Amino acid sequence: MRRRDFEAMVRGMIRDLPPEFREGIVDIEVTAKRVPHPVRAGIYTLGECVPHAFGAPGDEGAQLRSAIYLHHGSFAALADGDPGFDWRHETWETLTHEVRHHLEWRADEAALEAFDDAAEANYARQDGEPFDPLFFRDGERVAPGVTKVEDDVFLDVPLGRRAWRRAAGTAVPFAWHGRSWRVTLPERVPDVLFVTVSCVEPEPAGELVLVVRRTPGWMDLLRRPVVGQVEMKAETVGG
Repeated sequence: MRRRDFEAMVRGMIRDLPPEFREGIVDIEVTAKRVPHPVRAGIYTLGECVPHAFGAPGDEGAQLRSAIYLHHGSFAALADGDPGFDWRHETWETLTHEVRHHLEWRADEAALEAFDDAAEANYARQDGEPFDPLFFRDGERVAPGVTKVEDDVFLDVPLGRRAWRRAAGTAVPFAWHGRSWRVTLPERVPDVLFVTVSCVEPEPAGELVLVVRRTPGWMDLLRRPVVGQVEMKAETVGG
């Protein structure tokens, strides 16, 4: 289905949503993105609900607003080679699923604030500014050890103290979209190392980041962890 036909179908479905369910949804947008699932091969993220808070916390006028995105590229990837793919059914299921996410966000203000804080910390990371090194843990949980902050996917790689001391220059394996990959760490590994990974297939919509970190001990109560960032190319494991 062409994108413009998909958009027309989505507009019709929006009109069928009960008005009380649409309250607080500021936008429902179709994108061209193809968003591969970070763990499962052949699975793509079809839609997302991105919450935002308007107004200062605690203000009576503070309200939650959400934007919903349906990714035409992901639908097309799933439909490719599947003549029985039901575009209308899958689109309606995805749209109503994301609306349910919006309603759940509205019922949990604390989770919303944590998500917004994670997004702000991720912007600081990208801009080279100071940030909370564990912000990614407040992102959307995709799978065990895998979280997502907007389009960026974070794979948590905690290491015990002994393993962390031996980590410099070694290969770290990880899974992406059903395949095994690895990156070789630099010769110096700080307490928390954000490794932005390239050359994986399929490419993520945003950044794929391995967070290689030393598990904290009691001494960490007395000092700040040393944080670093590098960019590395991944290679497949076993060809």
